[in-house]
Amino acid sequence: MPERVYNFSAGPSMLPLSALERAGAEITNYRGSGMSVMEMSHRSPIFQEIFDQAQDKLRRVLSIPAGYKLLFLQTGATGQFSMVPLNLMGEAGRADYAVTGNFSQLACQEARKYGAVHIAASSEDRDYRYIPAQDQLELDPGASYFYYCANNTIYGTEWNYVPETGSVPLVCDMSSNILSTPVDVSKYGLIFAGAQKNMAPAGLTVVILREGLAGRHLPCTPLMMEYQTMIQKDSMYNTPPCWCIYMLSLTLDWVEENGGLAGMERLRRQRSGLLYEALDSSRLFQCHAEPAARSSMNVTFRTGKPELDAQFIAQAAQAGLLNLKGHRKTGGMRASIYNAMPLEGVEKLRDFIRAFEKANL
Repeated sequence: MPERVYNFSAGPSMLPLSALERAGAEITNYRGSGMSVMEMSHRSPIFQEIFDQAQDKLRRVLSIPAGYKLLFLQTGATGQFSMVPLNLMGEAGRADYAVTGNFSQLACQEARKYGAVHIAASSEDRDYRYIPAQDQLELDPGASYFYYCANNTIYGTEWNYVPETGSVPLVCDMSSNILSTPVDVSKYGLIFAGAQKNMAPAGLTVVILREGLAGRHLPCTPLMMEYQTMIQKDSMYNTPPCWCIYMLSLTLDWVEENGGLAGMERLRRQRSGLLYEALDSSRLFQCHAEPAARSSMNVTFRTGKPELDAQFIAQAAQAGLLNLKGHRKTGGMRASIYNAMPLEGVEKLRDFIRAFEKANL
C-alpha cells in the first residue's frame, strides 16, 4: 500500500496535503506559542486571531456580502435539520421542501415536528436519479422558507441552478459542494455546510445567515440552537471546534493559492469529466444519475451485478483507490471527488475502470 492512498470516501474526505503538512509541523508548537491549537484556550488572543483569520478568509473566498452573519457551530449538518425550522419556521408556520435525496428527506421529516411542511418537489418517483426543473417546483408564496440540498452524496445528483422562489428565503444544505464553485450568497437566506467534505475535519458546521432572519426562533428552541444567541456570542457561547476552525483556515489558504472558487470550478469539471467520459463509453458500467443531474462531487455507478461490484471495490482498494463502495441504499460504487482529490487520483481510477472492464467482459 502506498504511503498516501486516494481516498474516495463521501466524508470525512481527503484534505489538501499542504494543509496537513503545515498542521503537522505546528502540531505541538503553534507559531512559537509552545502549545498545540488543540490545547489553547478559545478565549486566548492567539486563538482569537486564528478564529478571525478563518472567518475573514471564508468571507473573502465565498464573497459573502454585508448583511450576512457567519457562524462556526458544532451541530453537524444533521443538527441543522432541526435548527433551521426551529429558527425560521415560526414566521408563517410552514415551509417548502424539495426532496431529492436521503438528506433532504431526513430534513423534511425533522421539520414536520415544528410546523407544516409542503413538498414543493420530489424526485423519489425515479429513485432520486434527477433534479426537478424550475417549472416543476410547486411553490407556496406564504412559506417561511424554501429548503433544498444542493448536492446529493448518496444518489450522485446535483442542482445545476438556483431555485427562484420570489420573496420566500432560500435555505440550502451545501455540505458536499461548498467551495467547489462560485456562489451568489445574496440569493440565499441561509446556507449551511458540514465541513468534512471540502473544508475541514468532521466537527465543524458553517452557517451563513442573512441578518434579518435571526431572532425568529420558536419559544421551545434550546438555547444552544438559537441563531441569535450564537450571533451575539460570535459562535463562542461555549467552546467552539477549535482544531477544525484552524484546519479550515489552512484549507482556505490552499483554495486561494489554487485560484479560489474559479480554480476549484475548473478542477471539479476536469475530475468529473474524466470519470463520466470513461463511464459513458463503457459497456460494463452504468451511472445512477441521469445526465442532466449528475453530481461533480459524487459519481455513482455500478455493473448491475453485486458480486462484480464487490470484486471491483476489493481490487481497487488493493491498487490504493479506497472507499469506493456505494451507500447501502444504492449499492454499486461511489467515487467522491471533492476539492482535495488530486487529478492524478481520478486518472488512476479512470484507468482502473477501463482495465477492469477489459478483464471482465
